[in-house]
Amino acid sequence: MTVTTAGPPDDDVLDVVVVGAGVVGTAIARELARYRLRTALVEASADVGDGTSKANTAILHTGFDAVPGSLESALVRDGGRRLAAYAAETGIPVEPLGALLVAWDEEQSAALPGLAEKAKRNGYDEASTIGAGELRAREPHLGPGALGALHVPGESIVCPWTTTLAYATQAVRSGVTLHLNCPVTGVGSVDGRHVISTGRGPLRARYLVNAAGLYADEIDRMLGHDTFTVTPRRGQLIVFDKFARSLVRHILLPVPTALGKGVLVAPTVYGNVLLGPTAEDLDDRTATGSTAEGLALLREKGRRIVPELLDEEVTAVYAGLRAATGQEDYRIHSRPGQRYVTVGGIRSTGLTASMAIAAHVVELLVDAGLTPGPPRPLAPVRMPNIGEAFPRPYRDAELIATDPEYGTIVCHCERVTRGEIRDALAADIPPATLDGLRRRTRARGGRCQGFSCGAAVRELFGARR
Repeated sequence: MTVTTAGPPDDDVLDVVVVGAGVVGTAIARELARYRLRTALVEASADVGDGTSKANTAILHTGFDAVPGSLESALVRDGGRRLAAYAAETGIPVEPLGALLVAWDEEQSAALPGLAEKAKRNGYDEASTIGAGELRAREPHLGPGALGALHVPGESIVCPWTTTLAYATQAVRSGVTLHLNCPVTGVGSVDGRHVISTGRGPLRARYLVNAAGLYADEIDRMLGHDTFTVTPRRGQLIVFDKFARSLVRHILLPVPTALGKGVLVAPTVYGNVLLGPTAEDLDDRTATGSTAEGLALLREKGRRIVPELLDEEVTAVYAGLRAATGQEDYRIHSRPGQRYVTVGGIRSTGLTASMAIAAHVVELLVDAGLTPGPPRPLAPVRMPNIGEAFPRPYRDAELIATDPEYGTIVCHCERVTRGEIRDALAADIPPATLDGLRRRTRARGGRCQGFSCGAAVRELFGARR
């Protein structure tokens, strides 16, 4: 188990280097860890899942609305099954709520049967249309004027933070070397080996996987390819307080447009309600700030969907960037002659598809000449639960009797205990920042945003350094 955050990377030749430790890159590293390979996972940030993967709508999709016959459709369908099983095995919070694709006018209503048929072509047979009366019975707080909906019972909500961390933890425990704070600055070739230049020295590898998210096109060009360009698509979201949770029973989706799935209202596994995202194409790959215009648009949309939601307290606002490429499919390409695989253009379904993408990439590497040898069992992982649908430490009397630290609440908004913070700081991949600690424990993530607990959390965080 090695997590490298300082000093030069190992100069020995590796079997595979995976660039990018988001949800897809960590899933690929985990899949490669099944084999006796020398694998390294390289990340520019100080933490795993610190880019697109940390700021999304956290939905475990069925793939009902993907482009039929596309690679995305196949991988989302397969990945959803894999991730649901993996979540149950490792403790990743998942809640199967189902989704309602709500029609607000006659044109949208007329589109619902076609979307149900599209779902069938994607291998999902459980979607069905419902009328206004049944819709109102299912969602009594829905705004006026809804004409009906497409019911998709298989859609779920999931914790994206725990998913990425579970993949990375299992990969590291199974022998993958994780290089954090290690941006890739160039890729060359010497003696038939990739030479990956990083901010902390070179890495040499026989095979290279590019899962760099927003920067996948730039890594691709370092290898001499110019087949796609990433356009950062910003999605702003509003997080409403836990008192809003009773207003929403399902994931409420709009009829999709060319820009994406549109603005939704959805519960989170943490007990909040999300409103968003926007879809703004930008030039800046670091523009993760929220804007007054974007938030005003979301409030306007939310007022129509669930009017009472706008009367609730806002816990937080945030924005994430998705890697749009102008194509309604993933940009996964194998270059066998270069022993190189690009995993680009991974859209909002990437979280759901991540385990299937990983299996697909390993198959492409084998087709390109990688000889992985026989598979072996992965080191087991069981992740701390930070979801509200499952027991939390502060309510576990038996656990508290064994270790009173689990009964000492530090963050009262989110009911986070000293024991949970202690465990996160001592984990295989500890947080490098307070935001990283929040993603592992929810500390400072509640309605006061750390105003009450901030000093105590910072003291605990600083004490481990």
